[in-house]
Amino acid sequence: MKFDAGLPPTHLKDVPAIAQAAEATGFDALWTQETQHDPFLPCALIAANTQTLNFGTAIAVSFARSPANLAYTAWDLAAQSGGRFILGLGTQVKAHIERRFGMPWPESVTGKLREQIQVIRAFWDCWQNGTRLNFRGEYYKVTLMSPFFNPGAIEHPNIPIYIAGVNTGLASLAGEMCEGFHAHPFHSARYLREVIQPAVEEGTKKADSGKPKTQISVTAFAATSPEEESFARMQIAFYASTPSYRAVMDFHGWGGTAEKLSAFAAKGEWAEMPMLITDEMLAEFCLMTTEEYLAADLKSRYAGLADRLTLYTPFVPGEKDSWWKNLAGGIQAKI
Repeated sequence: MKFDAGLPPTHLKDVPAIAQAAEATGFDALWTQETQHDPFLPCALIAANTQTLNFGTAIAVSFARSPANLAYTAWDLAAQSGGRFILGLGTQVKAHIERRFGMPWPESVTGKLREQIQVIRAFWDCWQNGTRLNFRGEYYKVTLMSPFFNPGAIEHPNIPIYIAGVNTGLASLAGEMCEGFHAHPFHSARYLREVIQPAVEEGTKKADSGKPKTQISVTAFAATSPEEESFARMQIAFYASTPSYRAVMDFHGWGGTAEKLSAFAAKGEWAEMPMLITDEMLAEFCLMTTEEYLAADLKSRYAGLADRLTLYTPFVPGEKDSWWKNLAGGIQAKI
């Protein structure tokens, strides 16, 4: 199991030091996210200030961008880093795509994301191998690539694509077409084992027989103190209120609670929401343990489920440095 870190929300000037610290700590990869900041700009700084650390987006919002934007950016980052970049894409939800990014929401989420991946790879194939660019689908018609706009071949053209999701449709698409799947932090081990993993495997059956296993990258809630438990309860309440994530609550028989949480969220009554997350729910969605047993308990909880593991807690250099280093060593150690 690889152990990765999440880049905290920060200004670009701080990224080089964080990336160097992550590499020195022993993380396998450093993931950026699209919340308060652009997810790609830090990646250029990570590439420039590290030698062996893998890095990628977890996630960049795909429906806010064209396939050409994504293809060019990923190509440049792969070239700059010597092949250490991973392109992680997520669709976001309808309200954010339409009302935050001002972009149209597709009739078929999996259909549009499938085409985005196909077009991105068509660009890469064109640039690397001289293949004629000629994609014609329901959402995209991409047929023009003159030499002036062709960046040319690179040394490491096989850029991994991970896609993120909560439900089975995107998990299946990842198994069919992608190198990895970013499992949403709002999950339980049972949900991963009984819903997500089978969906990924079902998708792989549709792919060419030579396709490698799709890696599952998990971001996990873990709490070793009352303060961390309180934070996890608040975040889980927020995620559980999202209608498109309802399947996770329904799976455990907590659909009624999810409806109440959605009603609170619609009225902006955020303070009341964590009180609806019971101790039983918290235990399903968050590993509660002690610092001493955290590494062992994480490995036990996600054995056979996660190929890559990231804590929901961002990595901040200067805060618990020895703790992070010991945790990385404990998780990566062979049993």
